[in-house]
This record gives sequence, structure tokens and C-alpha cells, in this order.
Amino acid sequence: MQLIPAIDIIEGKCVRLTQGDYSTMKVYNEDPLEMARQFEDNGLGRLHLVDLDGAKAGQVKNWKVLESITSGTSLQVDFGGGIKTANDVDIVLGSGAQWATVGSIAVRNEPLFVEWLTRYGADKFLLGADVKDEKITVGGWLETTRIDIYDFIRKYIAHGVTHMFCTDVSRDGLLQGPSVELYRNIIQAFPSLYFIASGGVSSMQDLHLLADAGCSGAIIGKAIYENKISLQELKNFKAC
Repeated sequence: MQLIPAIDIIEGKCVRLTQGDYSTMKVYNEDPLEMARQFEDNGLGRLHLVDLDGAKAGQVKNWKVLESITSGTSLQVDFGGGIKTANDVDIVLGSGAQWATVGSIAVRNEPLFVEWLTRYGADKFLLGADVKDEKITVGGWLETTRIDIYDFIRKYIAHGVTHMFCTDVSRDGLLQGPSVELYRNIIQAFPSLYFIASGGVSSMQDLHLLADAGCSGAIIGKAIYENKISLQELKNFKAC
């Protein structure tokens, strides 16, 4: 299982929110590149980078941070937040991201996302799904749709998507453990999917549970910044 540390960006700084609430913002590092280099120095090869300013504005904002990390490290980076137009996709991929992370567009504008999959190739996108009670949520998690997570995944696998991550919004940022059962069910339903767990990871034990469930990757955020999991532990896990 690939371990994927997360960096969330507001005004060029490394921050974390609790359950997507901007009023809960806490700054952990003024320099995201420094943080990314720490991850790289500890044997991690990938980064989940989220432009929270972009997510709020509806267009990519912190692409310079992306550019600095992709040019200053060898990390493979997926970048999301505010990708709403083909121009945003061009900026993200042109700034060195391995994958453009897309969530709400895939929910709200299926024809546009399918057009992107055809134009750029499905391998250029990481599909993100925020879920509550197995239903897709959008709008900063404020709106729960009637879209079933399994139907959502099935539809986009048919369009060539092979990589996705899923966040249980009821657990994100709370350090209360991930939704292992949900993820196990998704993996059993779609065994060919490169599935990445996201949200709730609070300990190394959680990571072992996710690996045992068959997850291809796990995104780790707040647990790192709150010193629940050390980079040395992640390095050792990777070597197992």
C-alpha cells in the first residue's frame, strides 16, 4: 500500500481544516516545499496537494506552490482544488502534477469531465469522492446528493478511470479512524480499481487495517501534523 502524505494550501501555507471548515484552519508550516522535502527525505514518493484557496474560489490559485514542489522534489503529485475548466487542467498538468484531482465537476458536470477524460487521457486524473452514508456529497460537504458511491464509481470506470480516492466526510480531520468497512466493500466491488483511502487515519494501526482491506494507497494528513504518526514510522512501514 502506497502511503500518500497530504498538504493543504491556503495563501501559500501548509494548513489543515477539520471537516472542510475554513474557520478551523491551523497553519503547520509556512513553506510547503520544505514540508514536501521532509516527506521525500523519509522515503515517501507521492504527495496529495490540495489548493483550498482554489476550491473556495472555483479556480486554481496555488499553482506556484505545485510548481515549486514538482521542480524541487522528485515526488509524484496529485493536485486538486478549483479545477473547473480545461484551462485549470492545463495549468495543473503544465505545472508538473502527475494527476489532476477532480471531484465536484465529476458530480455536477459529467459531460465536461468525460470530455476531459477523452482529451487528456483518463490516466491524467485522480477521481475524488466525498461520501456520507454511501452517498456523494458536494459543496464543501454541505450538500448530500442521492448519488450512490457504487453507481458513481461504476459509471466512471466505464469511461476509463482507474485511480480514485474516497473520503468519508464524517471522519475527516477528526483522527477517529478510517471507514475500513466501506473501503473494503468498494474494493470488493471494483477489484481492478487503484483505490486510495482518505480521512480519519490516526495511527499506524489504521494504516495496517487499510492495507489488510486491500487499499492501494492511503492519504495521511492531520495525523502527521499532530504527531500521531511520525515520518520515521511511515518510512519503516513503506519498507515492510
